[in-house]
Amino acid sequence: MREPIIEPNGAPAYVDHAASTPMRPEVFEAMVPFLRANMANPTGSHTPAREARRAIDEARDVVAEALGVLPGEVVFVGTGTEADNLAVLGVVRRRGGVAVCSAVEHHAVLHSVEHVGGRTVAVDRYGRIDLDRLASALDDSVSLVSVMAVNNEVGTITPMAELAEVVRRLAPGAVLHTDAIQAHSWVDTAATAHLVDAMSLSGHKVGGPKGIGALILRGALVVEPLVFGGGQERDRRSGTHDVAGIVGFAEALRLSTMERADTVARVGALRDRLVDGLRATVPGLSETVPRDFKVAANAHVCVDGVESEALLFLLDRAGVYASAGSSCSSGAVSGSHVLEGMGLAPSVAAGALRLTLGWSSTQAEVDHVLAVVPEVVSQLRRPVTAGRR
Repeated sequence: MREPIIEPNGAPAYVDHAASTPMRPEVFEAMVPFLRANMANPTGSHTPAREARRAIDEARDVVAEALGVLPGEVVFVGTGTEADNLAVLGVVRRRGGVAVCSAVEHHAVLHSVEHVGGRTVAVDRYGRIDLDRLASALDDSVSLVSVMAVNNEVGTITPMAELAEVVRRLAPGAVLHTDAIQAHSWVDTAATAHLVDAMSLSGHKVGGPKGIGALILRGALVVEPLVFGGGQERDRRSGTHDVAGIVGFAEALRLSTMERADTVARVGALRDRLVDGLRATVPGLSETVPRDFKVAANAHVCVDGVESEALLFLLDRAGVYASAGSSCSSGAVSGSHVLEGMGLAPSVAAGALRLTLGWSSTQAEVDHVLAVVPEVVSQLRRPVTAGRR
């Protein structure tokens, strides 16, 4: 039988920030008044309702300032998935035409594009969309192009300026959308916003609450709503506003914008120490994407000779909370369309491990990961000894 896994030797290490970030304390404090005292519906006319509406308006201003857009271009939605769905389906249903996306998009975009009979474009071995193949996929029939700013699994950064130039030149009538849900803490999303027509964001990826997101619709862009009802958000997304969530989202976005440069430097150093340490102590471990091509928080690696599901199970028991790739509703580990799209051999992709850091990550957490992972991998590689009768 295998030897028992090592016990946690310190505080657990949360290294799954790409799935969800811990809420910032300042965000929680900003939300409290609308969780505890003011429960009014902001569409009402009495004083508490007007106060709630004022809080939404102020939050919209904060989001707009953080992204360098106009307040009227900010549409609050329930999730990042909804923002992606609204961008893709909302454009195609209103305009007709063909949707195009990269083959490694988050399923919120990929499945939406597939749902409307769209096209996917291959990526290179680092997960960057192939601009030559994109050019071949563009024509006057294309109404929307969607390419994520930062890949949610491997952390690859899309060269948005080059992408935008190709789209504007070959499909000038197409709406250019980017899923920037993994991007805001690590890259200049204000610069990105000025290159695209629509951009998706999510609160819980930047230290905010779950269940709130935004779709930025630039200029006069109009989309077909997915949710009908009371006409909130200028008829673009009906439904009673989550005032506390919107306030928390705005505060998280403000803080992550203000602290971005320092966070990138600090977390990048932690990530480098983590990956360098693992490479030195785990034979057969490789970085999936070179660091120059991805965000500072991402430490996606592949471990030869182990399977992700077993690896994650034992890491969890030892207090290392990680993932193999994109989060899904069941929590099960399945093959990654991202790694497949990048051309990784199935035998390599089988050992995928996504370690992602964030604003709250510490040296102690990195220490714990560096202590646990080599021993877990070594245990998984040992031959199983038959038990005695």
